Amino acid sequence: MVLRCFECCSRTGYDSIGNTGPRFGVRHLQCILVFFGLAVAYGMRVNLSVAIVAMTDKNATNPDFPEFDWDESIKSYLLSSFFWGYVVTQVPGGYLSSIFGAKYMLFFGVSFCSLLALLTPYFALNGGWKMVILLRAIQGLCQGVIFPSTHTFLSKWAPADERGRLVGYCYSGSQFGTVVMLSVSGYIASSSLGWPSIFYISGGAGILWALIWLYFCASTPAQHATITPNERRYIETSGQLRRASDAGREEFEPRQNLRTPWLSILTSLPFLSLLVAHCANNWGFWTLLTQIPTFMKNVLGMDIKNNGPLSALPYFVMIILTCGFIWLSDVLKRRGSTMSLGFSRKLFNSLGMWLPMLALLGLGFITKGAGNVRLAIVLLCLAVATNSACYLGFHVNHIDLSPNFAGTLMGITNCAANVMSILAPLIVGLIVRDETNPSQWRIVFYITSFAYFFGNLVFIVFGRFNVQSWNSPGAQQERTPRDATGHVDVDGDEEAERAPLIDS
Repeated sequence: MVLRCFECCSRTGYDSIGNTGPRFGVRHLQCILVFFGLAVAYGMRVNLSVAIVAMTDKNATNPDFPEFDWDESIKSYLLSSFFWGYVVTQVPGGYLSSIFGAKYMLFFGVSFCSLLALLTPYFALNGGWKMVILLRAIQGLCQGVIFPSTHTFLSKWAPADERGRLVGYCYSGSQFGTVVMLSVSGYIASSSLGWPSIFYISGGAGILWALIWLYFCASTPAQHATITPNERRYIETSGQLRRASDAGREEFEPRQNLRTPWLSILTSLPFLSLLVAHCANNWGFWTLLTQIPTFMKNVLGMDIKNNGPLSALPYFVMIILTCGFIWLSDVLKRRGSTMSLGFSRKLFNSLGMWLPMLALLGLGFITKGAGNVRLAIVLLCLAVATNSACYLGFHVNHIDLSPNFAGTLMGITNCAANVMSILAPLIVGLIVRDETNPSQWRIVFYITSFAYFFGNLVFIVFGRFNVQSWNSPGAQQERTPRDATGHVDVDGDEEAERAPLIDS
């Protein structure tokens, strides 16, 4: 009780001196850089998906550049080889970013991947498809550290009150990069620059971003040279409240080089529910990304895979809806002050997984016809775009559970989720023997819808949103939020998020 009174008085005192941070500060600049960093990373991830059409078909693009005789089997290896390396460095990426700082892990991840993108035409012309597969696998190794490092970075820079908003804006950069690359690559390949310029432009953009990032970024607010004391205090006080001194003043000391509590993490029910939600989400997302073009071509008679702008449309809508969901979150927070953090996370996660579930069920009953094709495109956009609500749901829950190990948690869940990304298309191949058979596709949509339903249900029932006790191994256990009757508040709330730690 004394600690709670002291906490309230201290927070009131800070508010009286304007501890709210500037409306646009250094933290926002950092998030803008993260946005463009994820954009160039995803641009390099999908560049081969468009370029491979030009590389294997002179009639489709500029005939002045070499053509490769790669069959469908080789193409599938080329397009999947990125993920062979990508899943390997997820967990190490989160661990290393907590030791060496997210700034440097993101810098090396993007810059090395960019250098390899610049070398892709040379590898293809002189080493053939086997060398390109090796290069793409190494690019996956480089990019495997990016998401875990981004979560580590945001756990240091995103104030609790702005966490969902900033995470959503940052990760929408991945859709922005996808939209740009899918939209312009076809035009670039058809121009006088030819298909090699797809790799040169995306790789050059990555190198440029890495240099800007290295100059303007810092891993933590305390390490940034130009941040104001007011903004730094705002970010740090919204994260972890430290020991009170005799003078009644809080001291904020970042905890570094903590020993990772692997057993506690892997046996934590809130974390395991987060893991299930992430795996289910990736199962659905990558089923849509890899299989819907085939469904629309063979069942609906419309080939959208080679139509860059139309392929990019769902991701463009996804960017718009990301901003819409963030706006809705802010409106609900302002108008419904009693809405807990747990309710908000579950609401948006349900929108992000159950709306795509309904859209997929609808797709399963669409047959060939001009009007039906338009309806299918609407449902496809709905299924992909509404998934962005998960940025305000499970996607930010890693930071909710453990600000100190957010990158490690993201590494574990993203590794497992990307295994699902590999398995999902294989399961589709076992079910769909005749690609023109709507009933077989309907089974695929049922299975994917069930994955969305089950993953979100587990998250709703078992997900938690207060900082877990294993966030600070070796220290006194964190305060567990309790209601007026003394019972544990299993969902956590806004106050628990803002002040998860009090050391007596």
